[in-house]
Amino acid sequence: MPETYVVTGAAGFIGSHIAERLLRAGQRVRIIDNLLTGKRENLEFLKSLGGDLSVTIGDVTDLDGLRAPFQNADYALHQAALPSVPRSIADPLETHRHCVTGTLNVLIAARDAGVKRVVYAGSGSAYGDESGGAKVESMSPAPISPYGVAKLAGEYYAAAFSRSYGLETVSLRYFNVFGPRQDPTSTYAAAIPKFITMMLCGERPTIYGDGTQTRDFTYVDNIVHGNLLACKAPRTAGETINLAVGGRIRITDLVAELNAILETDLAANHVDERPGDIKHSRAGIAKARDLLGFEPIVSFEEGLRRTVDWYRQQRLK
Repeated sequence: MPETYVVTGAAGFIGSHIAERLLRAGQRVRIIDNLLTGKRENLEFLKSLGGDLSVTIGDVTDLDGLRAPFQNADYALHQAALPSVPRSIADPLETHRHCVTGTLNVLIAARDAGVKRVVYAGSGSAYGDESGGAKVESMSPAPISPYGVAKLAGEYYAAAFSRSYGLETVSLRYFNVFGPRQDPTSTYAAAIPKFITMMLCGERPTIYGDGTQTRDFTYVDNIVHGNLLACKAPRTAGETINLAVGGRIRITDLVAELNAILETDLAANHVDERPGDIKHSRAGIAKARDLLGFEPIVSFEEGLRRTVDWYRQQRLK
């Protein structure tokens, strides 16, 4: 029997991939998105898949507008946010409104509608710039940007709703997700889509700092896989769990890998570091393996090739 899933932010990058997977699996999907950072073309793509899909153009900051989509839903996957560390530094109040107030509204709507479980998109930025090895969930959070603080507040609200109201929640801390449909045009775009689109045009990619900073780049299919596991995994209510591949890729090595895939030889253009950026970020994923039965299903290298192929195809359209 199909189940009903609410996906907030499903016109965006990660949310659209989650909604796609659910529709292809024959589930009922209800989308909520205000199109602030999401794309209408993602909604049109999802509609083209057929299946039981309803779309609400609305904002998670509007609690009353969430009531109807949440009625009789089984699960909620809360992806809506105002992403980007630099954007949060430029406008912390707006980041708080979408990431904190919006998350609280989603939790209230889910609680009142009797939703079985809410899976919340957290962020590895909650750890801050702690030195050492992999970031693990037992570490004390130390976010250094308003975005990191806002995403951490959402985790705390989710855990509190599990304890206070019996609403099952799971918070998944994402690490540097990349893949098709990620927007390369925003001022706050992530490195991989921006690098790919620049290099496809023969332009040198821009690196903030010396390029020795490292990231746990995680292909989006791994994130989708972890979210669906988190909907039904036992022993996880109220938990916060890293979701990544556990890798460590230097930004200079990312450029080298892209040059190899694209058969180019474009040297990076280095500029000053940005405030709020973390130097090293790698996830320990033992807890995801233990509680979710999670294993990465797509490697960084394969994911990067798939992503480059998708952006190449977009240029031909």
